[in-house]
Amino acid sequence: MPHKGLFTQAAVVLFEREPTLDVLQKALAEFTVAGRRAPAEHQEMSGPSLLVPFRPEHRGAVAVDIVSRAWPDHMGDPKAAPILFAAWSMGHYGPGAFPGGLERAMQNCWHWDGGSALVARHASFVRIRTSYAFGAKSDDPVLPPDYDPSQELLFSTSIARAILTIPGALCYFNPNGEMLHSLASIDAGLAEYAETGTLPQQLWCNVRLIRLSDHEPWLSMDTVGMGQLDAVDHEALFHDEFDPNEVAGFLRNIADYILQRGPVIKDGDTASGPGGVDWQATSSAAPVYQPPRPVLRWVPLDGSEAPTELTNSADRVH
Repeated sequence: MPHKGLFTQAAVVLFEREPTLDVLQKALAEFTVAGRRAPAEHQEMSGPSLLVPFRPEHRGAVAVDIVSRAWPDHMGDPKAAPILFAAWSMGHYGPGAFPGGLERAMQNCWHWDGGSALVARHASFVRIRTSYAFGAKSDDPVLPPDYDPSQELLFSTSIARAILTIPGALCYFNPNGEMLHSLASIDAGLAEYAETGTLPQQLWCNVRLIRLSDHEPWLSMDTVGMGQLDAVDHEALFHDEFDPNEVAGFLRNIADYILQRGPVIKDGDTASGPGGVDWQATSSAAPVYQPPRPVLRWVPLDGSEAPTELTNSADRVH
């Protein structure tokens, strides 16, 4: 799961034209803006920013900063780009961000035709980062005692939604869940939450289909980003006789179940799934597909057996 330290959540709005702080503050008129902060020496750490209080009784706030460059998807190198690498490793691009995340989000943007094409037009971005470290002392807790990641995500998403109305805004990018969204799909997800009370995980967590050319007819499908909600991601290994749409629905439903009930699924547990058969869960420290993270792997109990190269955590396909 993501290491939540300096920042606990992060979202991004990609821009074709760089906005100003005045324009940002106008777009955030429905929120309290506690002040402005000057840019850090290196914009990798922070560009010029606004501070929006969130749970101020615990020093919580959302920093909204402007970065005047394209998203650095490679996330730097200790020798070639040490400042960027340090910023990434400290969580400045999101506690769950991993190199190549924007490219994978574009490759797996099945829910939005044309979404990936917009990304190529971006030249700057606005970061939306939640933290409880503003003004904190060295011995202050990193997280509040009643920490609630879902409320953080809903709040930061509402900020992103407001920023998406600014001319020049292209799309929402969640680097922790490798997910792209339009303003319309953000509105739809928030409206569904308001109506049903079910957390809109589809706004923050992607489901990806991975074709394993070296292991046909086996496929992999996974969720990415559930760590934002302090929950485990899920991975399915299955052969091509199963309908991927049904497998995607199965993973979403299992993820929702754990969000509602907690980590109640243990190794060896089964659940009814696609194909009218039971699927069995096994914990794995490493998934088939990046980013690296623990997953709960599901395989169908239909008499088939996944290749050992896929189930052996020491030998992964990336």
